[in-house]
Amino acid sequence: MRSHEVDYKIIGHDMQMVEVELDPGETVIAEAGAMNYMTGGIEFETKMGDGSDPEQGFFSKLFSAGKRMMTGESLFMTHFTNSGHGKQQVSFAAPYPGSIIPVDLANQGGTIICQKDSFLAAAMGTRISVEFNRRLGSGFFGGEGFVLQKLEGDGMAFIHACGTVVEKRLDNETLRLDTGCLVAFTPSISYEIEMVKGIRSMFFGGEGMFLATLRGTGTVWIQSLPFSRLADRILAHAPKQNGGVEVGED
Repeated sequence: MRSHEVDYKIIGHDMQMVEVELDPGETVIAEAGAMNYMTGGIEFETKMGDGSDPEQGFFSKLFSAGKRMMTGESLFMTHFTNSGHGKQQVSFAAPYPGSIIPVDLANQGGTIICQKDSFLAAAMGTRISVEFNRRLGSGFFGGEGFVLQKLEGDGMAFIHACGTVVEKRLDNETLRLDTGCLVAFTPSISYEIEMVKGIRSMFFGGEGMFLATLRGTGTVWIQSLPFSRLADRILAHAPKQNGGVEVGED
């Protein structure tokens, strides 16, 4: 199934949203709860699955949706369709501050691999599935690295990241980064989790015990501020109840 050809524009800078423009009959799919606003000709329906395979049976849809739940996402996706006359718009925003990355899958070989919570929306016809890292150690030690999402198609997909986004092109090169800073990469890139060398670096370096190592030729998207790092700082500076002293009952 070919993806619908949708137009879009990115709105904002630090807390971005994407406005997708649909011709009559076109559809965009999105994570539940991502929609901000839509014009009068847009109708939406919550469905099980991404709709990329119209012939897929109920149990196949249930199995595919169940795998998505392993990434922490909803069992259902919302389908927004232009059922009116003329062009209509629907917009989506990420659940935390950051940037939205528009990716033309046709220009990336038809597939990208992304972190489990980075998918936002995509043109109808995009297949969204689960990608397991080949090395089991990634799951136990890599934090964000074990269960990934695979986006396949030939249309536009939109993923979100926290902070500033850097797109790097590797040409038979190696790149090492914090596991939480990795947003997405093309499947031509090999992805492994490697332990930091040296006991002092491991425990006192402040960079964690493991790094993601990417090798090969392809594209990598990196975020400057992983949400987990932001959440840790907020919790660390949040005021404690009763000044940090718990008062027991008499």
